[in-house]
Amino acid sequence: MTRKILLIAGPTASGKSARGVKEALARDGEIISVDSRQVYRGLDIGTEKITMEEMLNIPHHLINIRDLNGSYSAGDFIKDATRLIEEISIRQKLPILVGGTHFYFDALLKGLPSSTPLNLPLRHALEKITTDELYARALQQDPKRATKLDPRNRRRLIRALEIIEAMGKVPVRIRPNLAYKIEWIVIDPPREELRQRINTRLVNALAHGLIEEVQRIREQVSNVRLNEFGLEYRVVGEFLRGERTEASLLPTISAKLWQYARRQKAWLRKFHEESIITVKP
Repeated sequence: MTRKILLIAGPTASGKSARGVKEALARDGEIISVDSRQVYRGLDIGTEKITMEEMLNIPHHLINIRDLNGSYSAGDFIKDATRLIEEISIRQKLPILVGGTHFYFDALLKGLPSSTPLNLPLRHALEKITTDELYARALQQDPKRATKLDPRNRRRLIRALEIIEAMGKVPVRIRPNLAYKIEWIVIDPPREELRQRINTRLVNALAHGLIEEVQRIREQVSNVRLNEFGLEYRVVGEFLRGERTEASLLPTISAKLWQYARRQKAWLRKFHEESIITVKP
């Protein structure tokens, strides 16, 4: 019997979580979250984390497994996801991977770059540079790699520059051994519908306590760490520090999320052009 996994991907606010629950109910599945932020306890409203009520008793894995000051990498995701896929399959359930961290999908299916040694002097020097300067340096030194990075993710930018310094190019990938038939569902709403969904999501987030959530998180982590949790947390953090007005929150975050959604859509197109996986819209 051929073992199978279902992958559900799409841009932010496209309805992936609800579709995952629908497929799990219909196909006797369990869900593995593919989200680099929902692993953290406390990042709820800003990440639109699925609630217990919305899960409809479907098991959801890799949600709320780290404290705010903990770490979680793509390597951790590969290890956890491959283990969970096997455990769920042994239970004769369908493993359903759902989320918007496309780098995790890429790492799971195509592998991660081979490891390079930590360069502490370089890292200390890079940590003194602004995030914008880090991204500009990455674009200059390795444009192909840099265009695949989140320009606001300091940790990934610093690590990418370390790899470029050590190897001078994008390193060879080590592919994980994932011996399953893969089915994709890619959710790709029309442009204007997606923009409206993003805006509605933000209106609801602000109405249901996003500012208060960010305030609680600020009491536990540094501003640098807060920024690493994504643009919603960074922009609201700027407001709480008096660097922008409350009226600017919705239009600013909405515009930036739309830019992020466009990058996600571009990644999905490019990923499938380069892969042998059949996409099922």
